[in-house]
Amino acid sequence: MSVVCVIDDDVDVRESLNGLLRSVGLEVALFASAAEFLNKTPALPVACLIVDIRLPGLSGLDFQAELARRNLQLPIIFITGHGDIPMSVKAMKAGAVEFLTKPFREQDLLDAVRVALDRDSERRRDEYRLSDLRTRLETLSPREREVVSLVTLGRMNKQVAAEIGISEITVKVHRHNAMKKLGARSLAELVRIADMLEIHSAGVTD
Repeated sequence: MSVVCVIDDDVDVRESLNGLLRSVGLEVALFASAAEFLNKTPALPVACLIVDIRLPGLSGLDFQAELARRNLQLPIIFITGHGDIPMSVKAMKAGAVEFLTKPFREQDLLDAVRVALDRDSERRRDEYRLSDLRTRLETLSPREREVVSLVTLGRMNKQVAAEIGISEITVKVHRHNAMKKLGARSLAELVRIADMLEIHSAGVTD
């Protein structure tokens, strides 16, 4: 299930957006200020935020910065009746999905919401994948990790064997076991996994 959080101090705007978003089957949570959202900080499934750029207390841009400080990586769609180019550029550079000036087309907002929800879903999948790989990495023995770090730097099996003082056959065994534990089906996939996990071997250089 996806949730769209609307943060706007205008009750009419909140209710209007609530009706629009629910009409296309989305769950909606309404907040009158950034502080209200931050104080509650709800545990959210896949989600995005629709935020008025001018809010009482913490402004929309300050709210965006506060989310980053708290490592709350929720996609933001800014809406405003008082936007200007520098403001929109700053918001977009900080990662906003869209910056819409009122009055905006309903379809433009719905399109932006879909992009934002897709972005959040992809981020969560990536985070789950990385978490799973880190768990798998912990199952590798020190020697297996050493072999992986050298192989993914481009060393051939015989080079790895000479470098760490074991037989080439033993290198192949460690490499096979490590790939199985990490779920890597090819050397290219193993290299990508090693990059994601930032596997490095002390003192090893290209």
